[in-house]
Amino acid sequence: MNEKADPGYPAARAIAPKVRAHFARHLAATGRSMDAPDALLPDVESIEAIVDAAFWASLRREEGYVPRISLALLPPMQATHPLLFESPFPLAAASLVRIAPAVERRGIHLGVWPNGSRLEVWGTTWLIPSSCFVLEVVAPGLLVVKHNRDGGGKFVNVAVLEGDQVKIIDERASALPDCPLLVTSLLGFDSTGRNSGSVDVLVQLAVSMRAHGRGGTLLVVPSGTDRWRESVVRPVSYSVLPQFSDLANIVRAVHLDPDSVQWRDALDEAVAAIAGLTAVDGATVLTDRYELLAFGAKITRREGSPPVERVALTEPIEGGAAAVAHPNSVGGTRHLSAVQFVHDQRDAMALVASQDGRFTLFAWSPSEEIVHGHRVEALLL
Repeated sequence: MNEKADPGYPAARAIAPKVRAHFARHLAATGRSMDAPDALLPDVESIEAIVDAAFWASLRREEGYVPRISLALLPPMQATHPLLFESPFPLAAASLVRIAPAVERRGIHLGVWPNGSRLEVWGTTWLIPSSCFVLEVVAPGLLVVKHNRDGGGKFVNVAVLEGDQVKIIDERASALPDCPLLVTSLLGFDSTGRNSGSVDVLVQLAVSMRAHGRGGTLLVVPSGTDRWRESVVRPVSYSVLPQFSDLANIVRAVHLDPDSVQWRDALDEAVAAIAGLTAVDGATVLTDRYELLAFGAKITRREGSPPVERVALTEPIEGGAAAVAHPNSVGGTRHLSAVQFVHDQRDAMALVASQDGRFTLFAWSPSEEIVHGHRVEALLL
């Protein structure tokens, strides 16, 4: 839509056709026609121009601050209660940097739409259709293409661009044997393949764990059993007795009254508190009902169990080949101990955040008879 012949950011041109193809598949999956007035199927030129402008904006500074903005491609009439500028301005890196301080709060999108041959920023909006193309500037040189799920506030990542590295999310990854529900939920589907509108606490915990930047391990174990203690050093540094059930109680309340702002705010606070415990050296232990059992636990090999020699690794991106490797190649001590824990406690999961932003979910795969590590940081941005 812009008159510029070539983008200054080469990855913009490379990714645009693939992103458009994803949105076309998304519309087809919802049973909507691409020609419907509310379909909002982005064209290649617009995707290219938005990615280009956002990338260069991400590398600039406004009074020393890194711009963090979200751009949504839609006309004003398809936004809900939009804030309209009297004079829309052309989509350009310099303009985006200047307005960034006003729209950096989470949930605010800058609305972008063509006016003749050029794209313009027409205003801001909070609520957008589920099919709407969104580009978020996360950090300098780090962009995420996404769309929201079912018109709500939860988003599904489509692609991640970091400098010259481009990752297209592979929607087919949820079809892997024994794919954990956490991964399918991050991909935008529940275990039955339908869009999930339920509260996924593990997703929120994973995002919060990654956000604190200190690295950490969260072990999710079956409720009603102490078998997990066979795989940790005793006594546990910070064992919790009785088990702390605030998060579990809030989750139940949210399910009973999902529209309650009070309970959702309480859920955010409880998730942040539990995720914060994972920053302590050792592992945090949570039941599958979200009851806190311990933190700072040191993982050890269960008595009589052999050391793990193999772990499967996958990342849900296009072109990402599955690999089987020795656990030492997966990461440091934190990753190695998590693999051993899941090998010995096969009805448990381990969520591991690295200080460099990597995030891996380890779960036992009965069909493959091996611990399977799912690299999911591209889904958590």
